[in-house]
Order: sequence, then structure tokens, then C-alpha cells
Amino acid sequence: MAKKATREAYGEALRDLADKYDFVVLDADLAAATKTGTFKKAHPERFFDTGIAEGNMMSVAAGIATTGKVVFASSFAMFAAGRAFEQIRNSVGYPHLNVKIGATHAGITVGEDGATHQCLEDVGLMRSIPGMVVLSPADSIESKACVEFAINHNGPVYLRFSRMAVEDVFDEATYKFELGKGNLLKDGKDVTIMSTGIMAGFALQTAELLKNQGINARVISMASIKPIDEDIIVKAAKETGAIVTVEDHSIIGGLGTAVAEVLAEKSPAVLRRIGTQDTFGRSGKPADLFKYFKMTPEDIQEACMDAIKNK
Repeated sequence: MAKKATREAYGEALRDLADKYDFVVLDADLAAATKTGTFKKAHPERFFDTGIAEGNMMSVAAGIATTGKVVFASSFAMFAAGRAFEQIRNSVGYPHLNVKIGATHAGITVGEDGATHQCLEDVGLMRSIPGMVVLSPADSIESKACVEFAINHNGPVYLRFSRMAVEDVFDEATYKFELGKGNLLKDGKDVTIMSTGIMAGFALQTAELLKNQGINARVISMASIKPIDEDIIVKAAKETGAIVTVEDHSIIGGLGTAVAEVLAEKSPAVLRRIGTQDTFGRSGKPADLFKYFKMTPEDIQEACMDAIKNK
């Protein structure tokens, strides 16, 4: 099966939806990498490069949004969520404007660019802003659906995309994105593996490893991290008794934290969190980094076994 990076799907979605919807796109001198250049080539009159000034770009996006237009503002996740946090909070979040933040190159899959570019805190930052929707699609199909949702949603949206190409886990003919809903990829009764973003593929691989041990794992993909599907989390807690969260992000502030909050308040269950463990990233090839940070399917398998043992 062909692989595609979610950032590529983002650029294609902007281009393909341009005739259907009225929106403009801003980028901070990274259009070739964020793939907004795909939109720029097709609709140059609706594209604006603000230069390497992400805070200013968010302020410009907010200003354009006050005229009634939908605005996509794109950069690497580290610069979009990190460098421009104040402007996003005060100029976009506080007035609840229709600015959609297309953040690419999130997580350790940025690889050799190293810790300064591997944003592992962005979900936590964006979840903390009142009214901000936070989406992390699993594949190219879900990415395109999330972009179209963002266009039609009234208010700010943070869209998290990755650099690394991955295989699709959804069927384009049947997939439908619903805000605040998780997607059941595989049912099982012994343990639930709950992933977000491109880690869905790892979660499915883990389920196969566990199957060889006679363990039936439930696999759920969560593109919507805020709002999050509390019902599917509670159901998993009650029916499997153990949950393992998987994310290309720090376990602090991301999916693991969001799920822990639901379990603590509504349905206690054994929880294990796979992600970076309160540390910065490292420079290296993505495959080597997944091993270094213990985020491979084999590492997830081990966490699942530990969760089952401690039910």
C-alpha cells in the first residue's frame, strides 16, 4: 500500500477544497515543507507568505478573520504552537475567530532536525486554550476530512500533521469525521490501545502481536483530542479494564493526559501511557527514535501486558 504523509494530504485538501469554500492561506516561509505550496500554485491570489515571523502571521490571520473570512495559518508545529502561543491565545482564541492552524512536522518523526524542531508539547499547549479544537488525524484520508471540518467549524482549530509518510488505516469510501468521536479500528475484550495521529498504524501492529499471544486488543483511533470522546473511553474502561494510550507527543498534556482525566472522573481503570517521558527529542532517523523512546509496537505490546497484569 502506498504511503503518504499527513502534511501532504493537508496541502492537497486545501487545493481541492478551494473551489468549494472561501478561505485564504498564510504561511511563514515554509510552503514547500508544510505543503501549502500546493494551494499556492493553484490559487496564488489567495495565498500570503508572511515570512519567518509566526507571531505576526497569527495576528495577520486574526485580522483577516475579523472580516468574515476563514483563514489557515501554517508552519511547523514548534513554531506555530510554540513561538506564536501568545498571539494564538490572545488574538485568535480569546475572540474565538475562524483561524485554522495547520501545524506540520509535529513529534519525533521530524527526525534528524532534532529536539529544537520536534514539538512534543503542542497538544498540551493548544488543549489549554479555551474553545480551541485540537485534531490529530491518523492518515491522509482523515487529514482531508479534518481540513473540511475545520473550514465549516465556527471557531479556532489546531490541526496537527506529521512529516513521515504512513499507510492509510481508513477507507475513503466509508470514512466520516465526527468531532469528539473516536474510531474503533479493531474490537477486543482484554485491553484497549488508544492512539492519536499517525500512531494508529503502530497500534494495529501491536494488536497483531498480542493476537499471537492469545490476547484480543481493542484498537481506537482518536483524531479529536479536544473535545474528546468520553463515552468511548468510559466504555473501554468498563469492558476491557485496561487502556494504553499511544502518541507521538509527550505523555504530559497530550492524549494520555486527556484520557487520564476522563478515567479519574468517570471510570477508573488501569492506564499506561506510551509517548516521550518528560524529555526533549533527539536527532536521528524516526525508526531509531521510536526505539530510543520505547514507542515501537513491541514497546506498546509490553505496556499492554503490564496493564493486563495489573487489572
